[in-house]
Amino acid sequence: MKIAGFTIIKNAVLNDYPIVEAIESILPVVDEMYVLIGDCTDGTIELIESIQSPKIKIHHSEWDPQLRSGGSVLAVETNKALQLIPAEFDWAFYIQGDEVVHEQYHAAIRAACEAYKDDQRVEGLLFKYLHFYGTYDYVGDSRTWYRNEVRVIRNDKSIQAYKDAQGFRKQGNKIKVKPIDAYVYHYGWVKSPVQMMKKQKEFSKLWHPDEALQSMMEQPDFFDYSQFDSLVPFSGTHPCVMKERVARANWKVSFDPTRKKFSLKDKLLYQFEKATGIRLFEFKNFRILG
Repeated sequence: MKIAGFTIIKNAVLNDYPIVEAIESILPVVDEMYVLIGDCTDGTIELIESIQSPKIKIHHSEWDPQLRSGGSVLAVETNKALQLIPAEFDWAFYIQGDEVVHEQYHAAIRAACEAYKDDQRVEGLLFKYLHFYGTYDYVGDSRTWYRNEVRVIRNDKSIQAYKDAQGFRKQGNKIKVKPIDAYVYHYGWVKSPVQMMKKQKEFSKLWHPDEALQSMMEQPDFFDYSQFDSLVPFSGTHPCVMKERVARANWKVSFDPTRKKFSLKDKLLYQFEKATGIRLFEFKNFRILG
């Protein structure tokens, strides 16, 4: 069995993406790692080249500035990266630039890939998610955050990134997946308030037409982290590859996780989910196999 990792990245230094940690977090699982670097204006190329691993295969691409509606350029580039993976690989392990996999899940991931390698019904593996917010000490636990997404797919080129590359589809249809006992730690919302707004403005260039983009660019250069509905303290450990980044955090953001900011409808849905574990009306970009 062979597993290839793949990712895309552009301007990781400018936007302070933990892309090195993301790549290093799955290197022990994959046999090769394909990194597609966009046309950067910072030191991203040198940053990726600094990772000392013979598994890494670096390729380059130019992002189409016309494909900025709804983040579609992200899917286009993700599909380019997926096409780089040779046919000899059974699975493709996708990691985004702000996602990290804890080392405690490596064995479970490889075991699942081995277990389902010859079961052609299984087109992907479904991961659970922790979404950190503001600091490394809190995670979102409301419907604002998706609970699951596919990160390992069969190396089948008819499977393609969907919309903004959050997930995948096969010829337009939801892919069939098996859940595994492994989490992805999403750190995209953990930055200083100044760096967070800087990243928001840069990322908006991939999503919005000129009118909306201009409105975003006129916002203050300081992100308001009080815009959350529900947070809970994080009581676990961060992946080893995140140790230095967590230690470098030098901003203070205060939260009161006992305060919930819900409409009546969302409050009832939240309470029902906490009592039953069921998220009513949840969008799922996949089909879970029995």
